[in-house]
Amino acid sequence: MSANLQGAGEVRPVPGPELTGAELLRWYWTLEELSALARRLGVPAGGGKAALTRRLAAALDGHAPPPPAPTARRTGRQLAAPVDGDTVIPEGQRCSQVLREFFVREIGPGFHFDAFMREYVAQGAGRTLDEAVAHWHATRRRAAEPRPVGAQFEFNRFLRDWHARHPDGARTEALAAWRDHRSRPRG
Repeated sequence: MSANLQGAGEVRPVPGPELTGAELLRWYWTLEELSALARRLGVPAGGGKAALTRRLAAALDGHAPPPPAPTARRTGRQLAAPVDGDTVIPEGQRCSQVLREFFVREIGPGFHFDAFMREYVAQGAGRTLDEAVAHWHATRRRAAEPRPVGAQFEFNRFLRDWHARHPDGARTEALAAWRDHRSRPRG
C-alpha cells in the first residue's frame, strides 16, 4: 500500500507488525491491506473483514486469536425443478436458481432475493412457495423503505450519508471525502 496518509493532525500508519491491536482498530483498513498484514504475520486471512480485524488485533497484541464464529451448516436436500406453488420449502433451503426461476415466473422480472425473501427462505421450512410469493407481495412497502446499512459496509454507509448531506454533489467529490474520512482515526 502507499505511504502514510495525513488526517486530523495524525498520520495514518502503514499496516505492519509494529502496530498494536488498539492502533489497528483506530483506523480504517481495506480488506486488501488487512489480508496482506495477515500473510506477513502468519494469521489466517479467511472469513469476513470484521473477524480478520479481530484476529489481527489479537495477534499484534500477542494474544491468541478469538475463536471462530460458528458457521451454520446447510443440511437437507435442496429443491430441484420442477417446483410449483404447492412445493414445500425444506429445512436448509438456499436461495437457489430453481427458486429464482419460480419466483420470476410467478412474480415477474422485478423479483430479486432481498433481505425479506432471503430470511423467509432460510426460516421457511414447512411453508409452501405460494406462501413465499404472498410474503414477497406483503413486504414490498417495507422493502422500499431505507434500511440501515450493515457495519461491514462502511464505504456504502458513508456514501449514502454523504449524498444525503450533499444531494447535488458529484461522485468524484464523494470519493474525495471518503479518502479524507478513512485517512483519519476512528471516533
